[in-house]
Amino acid sequence: MADSFRDLLVWQRAIQMTLAIYRMTIGFPKEELYGLTSQIRRAGVSVASNIAEGYGRMSTGEYKQFLGMARGSNSEVQTQLVIARELGYGNPQVLQEAESLSIEVGKMLLAILRKL
Repeated sequence: MADSFRDLLVWQRAIQMTLAIYRMTIGFPKEELYGLTSQIRRAGVSVASNIAEGYGRMSTGEYKQFLGMARGSNSEVQTQLVIARELGYGNPQVLQEAESLSIEVGKMLLAILRKL
């Protein structure tokens, strides 16, 4: 087991995804600041945060619970990325980067949960 949540590849990828989301949403319309911009940023932050919090818990059951919440937030991110793409918001290349990272994070979370 890793010494710290910072050593987990899934956490590192979730951080990269969140940074891509922040870069992408800079170009969103100002009227979306309290709408889609805020929503997708919070969901992205939630993925990495839940991975870290679950890792810091004292039991496998709690870790699994937080990984499940991270998975749910990651599904939110994927849904919101589809909406952003359909609305033509954000840089398409950065959106694709965020989407690829989100898919990778989702697969990693599922693999960890299956091992636990």
